[in-house]
Amino acid sequence: MINRYSRQLLFPGIGKEGQRKLGKSSAVIIGCGALGTIIATSLVRAGIGEVKIIDRDFIEYHNLQRQVLLDEEDIKNELPKAIAAERHLRKVNSSVEIKGIVTDANYANIERLVTGSDLILDGLDNLETRFLINDISLKLKIPWIYGGAVSASGMTLNIIPDRTSCFRCVFPSLSHPGIIHTCDTAGVISPAPFIIGSLQSAEAMKILVNAKEISHDVIVIDVWQGTFRRF
Repeated sequence: MINRYSRQLLFPGIGKEGQRKLGKSSAVIIGCGALGTIIATSLVRAGIGEVKIIDRDFIEYHNLQRQVLLDEEDIKNELPKAIAAERHLRKVNSSVEIKGIVTDANYANIERLVTGSDLILDGLDNLETRFLINDISLKLKIPWIYGGAVSASGMTLNIIPDRTSCFRCVFPSLSHPGIIHTCDTAGVISPAPFIIGSLQSAEAMKILVNAKEISHDVIVIDVWQGTFRRF
């Protein structure tokens, strides 16, 4: 099995000790859309010990434009996103424990869904659930990685309890309806979530191996304008 991760082991930031830490880690991904599928495939291929994928939705054809792991056969079989992602990823890395959970993350179940995990990753498209994740993260002292992408832009931020600003520090309250654009109103091109999801995956690996290079900044990209900014 060491051959599976041979190129990753050669990378100084991970090495044998880092790979051992990844293999003993547990990550939960809330949302299995464009961001979630990118994150899930990256972490499973990297050898994270346990990956939970949480999503309530079924697959639609417009999802296939940007949501990897999902295909037309899954739509014909009327599979939920989380189950389809689990099935595809089991074929990629059978040594990882992968759990696709079909449910809506809400105030009644969020603590149960994330308890025991070392890291929470955001693959969502709404602020309400992100505030919920933020609060449970602070309560249970579990780091989480915010990510969002719409149109041609996106942003990501690591939230590590007692070490960084939290999500409410950056977004103190919900905006009024209609102010924040979504993929349904502004569209999205696939490179935006692909890049943000990849950045989230890289930060996840850094957090799980306790690397010194963990970002404390808000990272903002625009793939159409070709800009990359940090705050």
